[in-house]
Amino acid sequence: MTLRLFVPFDLAAGPLTLGKEQSHYVANVMRAKPGEAVTLFNGRDGEWCGTLETVAKSAVVVALTSQTRPQTAEPDLWLLAAPIKKDCIDLVAEKATELGASRLWPVITRRTVTARVNTERLAAHMVEAAEQCERLTVPEVMEPQPLDKVLAGWDAARPLIFLDESGGGMPLVQVLADLSSGPLAVLVGPEGGFAPEERAVLARLPFARPVGLGPRILRAETAAIAALSVIQAVRGDWNRAPRG
Repeated sequence: MTLRLFVPFDLAAGPLTLGKEQSHYVANVMRAKPGEAVTLFNGRDGEWCGTLETVAKSAVVVALTSQTRPQTAEPDLWLLAAPIKKDCIDLVAEKATELGASRLWPVITRRTVTARVNTERLAAHMVEAAEQCERLTVPEVMEPQPLDKVLAGWDAARPLIFLDESGGGMPLVQVLADLSSGPLAVLVGPEGGFAPEERAVLARLPFARPVGLGPRILRAETAAIAALSVIQAVRGDWNRAPRG
């Protein structure tokens, strides 16, 4: 399997020296050898292929040869999620990346138990997931903010679907059918659900739409993954054929 890495550098044909951490990863963790194939992407210049020219403890040099994929637009899909325990929010970050989310935004609600979020760790998980799933970008990770502040600064041009565990919303597929294509966001509450006051505030917002979660009670991480999957299947990029 070809080594695939996300890098911050501009990409073009020619030699490129990886940073210290990635050089260590390639040389000491992956134990790659000169001449092996490598693919790089940066979220701006598409995907480039090349070979490892120099593999040393101090630095790894990649000889880039050609662009294999041009940069293309990806879904403008945000996931707003109340922080949950470490392993679960790590899973959400990883799967949101695989499912094409463009932003992960931790939001603090009244019933949020885990208020501290290590955004650097989440970003690292999302980089690894983007490298593995062959997407051309890495989602943006926002710093946590209270839900009321997030809503106060919301752009009404982006519909906000919030998962209402109380059963007060329509099925997600029906809500999606009523929305035009374009930017979209999904809001998932904490393990204890939204407080009644929060649901009341959300219900009054013209850009917010409650959706039901079906006949079963879902864990917060399951709800986030399920909602993103349905959105991508109904109006996202799941209609595109997989890469050969």
